[in-house]
Amino acid sequence: MEETKRQKQVARMLEEELNEIFRKKGWNIIGKGMLSISRVKVTPDLAEAKIYLSMFQIDDKDALLEKIERNGWEVRKELGARIKNNVRKIPELTFFDDDTLEYVSKIEEVLERIKKKDGKSDND
Repeated sequence: MEETKRQKQVARMLEEELNEIFRKKGWNIIGKGMLSISRVKVTPDLAEAKIYLSMFQIDDKDALLEKIERNGWEVRKELGARIKNNVRKIPELTFFDDDTLEYVSKIEEVLERIKKKDGKSDND
């Protein structure tokens, strides 16, 4: 089902505000890694938002995701203070690991191995 214009607007606003909240809390840089919001999907009734987190070079992604979920009420409260004049109800937030970067990296690795293997075959 196609997203409505309002869903897209709310998703974009949530992404911007949540990125700012994460920066403020110091969650955007963890050790040598980085955390960012890669995508936000909002239900048609705007009551729920799925937040996809991109975690780059973070050792224990599950622990970080669990920490964010534990503090989700705090994030939602701050989000509510920021967007209360733009929406009637603050959406329930659900966080997910967006492993797209890892997936792309693995595909590139496989393609590179195939390329090297084909290169060796041509010289033989």
